[in-house]
Amino acid sequence: MTQFVAAARGSDWAKAGRYLDLRGESSQRGPELAQRLKAVLDRWSWLEPSELSPSSEGSLDDGLPANVEEIGRIPMGKSSEPIRLVRREAGEGTHWLFSAATVGRIDDWYDRLDDRWLREHLPESLMKAGPRDLLWWQWLALPLLFLLGFAIGIPLALLARRLLKPVVARTKATWDDELLVQMTAPLALLFALLAIRALDPSLTLNRPAEAFLHQLLRAGLLLTLFWALLRSMDLGASIIRDSSWAQTRPSSLALLPLGTRILKLGAVAMAAIAVLSELGYPVASLLAGLGIGGLALALAAQKTVENLFGSVAISVDQPFRIGDFVKIENVSGTVEYIGLRSTRVRTLDRTVVSFPNGKLADMRTESFGPRDRILFTCNLNLAYGTTSSQIRQVIDKAQQLLLEHPKLHSASAPTVRLSELQASTMRIEVFAQFATTNWDEFTLIRQEVLLKLLEVVEQAGIRIALPAQTLHLASGAEKT
Repeated sequence: MTQFVAAARGSDWAKAGRYLDLRGESSQRGPELAQRLKAVLDRWSWLEPSELSPSSEGSLDDGLPANVEEIGRIPMGKSSEPIRLVRREAGEGTHWLFSAATVGRIDDWYDRLDDRWLREHLPESLMKAGPRDLLWWQWLALPLLFLLGFAIGIPLALLARRLLKPVVARTKATWDDELLVQMTAPLALLFALLAIRALDPSLTLNRPAEAFLHQLLRAGLLLTLFWALLRSMDLGASIIRDSSWAQTRPSSLALLPLGTRILKLGAVAMAAIAVLSELGYPVASLLAGLGIGGLALALAAQKTVENLFGSVAISVDQPFRIGDFVKIENVSGTVEYIGLRSTRVRTLDRTVVSFPNGKLADMRTESFGPRDRILFTCNLNLAYGTTSSQIRQVIDKAQQLLLEHPKLHSASAPTVRLSELQASTMRIEVFAQFATTNWDEFTLIRQEVLLKLLEVVEQAGIRIALPAQTLHLASGAEKT
């Protein structure tokens, strides 16, 4: 049988015909019948010599005569017919041949083939076996099959979207409209795979090739499912981000990007395992190997693992969030991105500084995001010669203008105090907290308050002290 299969797959039909028990009229049709038998076996009963009995006498416990071996069956409606070999003694030795009864049924089986017309009318070059024992016309038809499948799947997906659009438009929610848009591409792939599955019998592939194609299609269906799941995760994240629940819980909102990435990584890992399992790979041994390899990888990539756990620590502890203005060591800027490996900060010079999360988790960070007010401080340095009544007038009016400011934080009162008598000035310290977290708005408030404080000093008839230095000359004269 090994020699018959080798001869048939090599299109040596004369040699393959020697393994048929030819009698009567069929004795002159050996090559033709061998070619037809090969087509029948490829379609309905794939023959692998390695699966047959290794004994030269065949299997003796199959309930058949000692010189008869059954190697398969051909479906015939609700029943089936056997494919049998017989053992014949010849002058040069003992041979196994396809039995005369089997040879007599070859023409009837061949007439039931779906591609019989193609086999009889296509050029002989296209009927030769190529890789994986597929005929060359089948190899040419496979790409066309996939193109035809997508040509059917894409319009069907667009039609489904068009039919469902009025349905989802009737609802008050907007997430279902976005979901319909996001699912269009996965639906197109799903319909394409189903179309390919419906059309693949027309290629009349041999049984192993057909089984492999079906494996690929099932793996494609799994990928389609996980693709839709990943798109749903993005949509779910956007829905949560825009929800009122998340807007009132900034800490939970900050965890959303990292949580989405972790879920996506988990989904991709599950998809890889499911697809490999569907394709016949030993997933259990693969996971065991990944466990050992993962340990070695973790030892070799300690910094990467450190950064990964650092990102988790930052997301859980939340010393800052995306959009916060922070100061980390000597770098000040706005947090733009918190990733699995690093955090990026946009500085005031519009440059980007990246901090490894492993180190960042141990650094001292100052975040300006959580504050609910901004402190205003100012020192009024008055020149000597200013009377105490003038100082009291400045303090009272400064206190009053701060109390009347509409942006003053209600939970804290402003303070205006004479704090120090220095060598050349009398210092009045001004403290006030304004109810804003926007730095640009605060700079406008600060400018307004400083101008009004200058007006208060001018109205009191006082001048701001200038920096001065006293020099003592050797003659004892004094100049200022």
